[in-house]
Amino acid sequence: MTKKIIGVFGAGNVSEADEAWQAALNVGRQLARKGCIVLTGGLGGVMTAASMGAREAGGITVGILPGTRSSSPANPYVDIPLYTGMGEARNVINVKSCSAAIAIGGEYGTLSEIALALKGGCPIILLNSWSFAPHGGPEKPGLLVAGSPEEAVDMAIAQAQGSK
Repeated sequence: MTKKIIGVFGAGNVSEADEAWQAALNVGRQLARKGCIVLTGGLGGVMTAASMGAREAGGITVGILPGTRSSSPANPYVDIPLYTGMGEARNVINVKSCSAAIAIGGEYGTLSEIALALKGGCPIILLNSWSFAPHGGPEKPGLLVAGSPEEAVDMAIAQAQGSK
């Protein structure tokens, strides 16, 4: 059976003291323990924490990076760095490469990944992330909200099982 790739999206400027860092570390660990490959944007903050957690749990990590090896080196917990030279446009690759994703906290880059996931049919789970109601009502297929890292992981895996 092919391993599911689960994306973890979030701000690159959070530190170990932040709630988002701790949540991402926990999410990365749990995803790896459940046999998933963890995909991030490969840089700092939430991306580092999720990759670190996955690596500590014996998992595989992939980083989709905005620049080149010299302009945007991967965080030290990325097993497979993919350098796109595309800047923020890499967010499309992030979303298209995973079966489901978890957005933790986040800034505008995370918001773009949420929108791209919704537009492209990638299930996206929000964990202490953006709060908004899509046009036409509060329900939008593929947009889910989790109350804890454990719930986010369970939801992402369940959604990934239903994806192609």
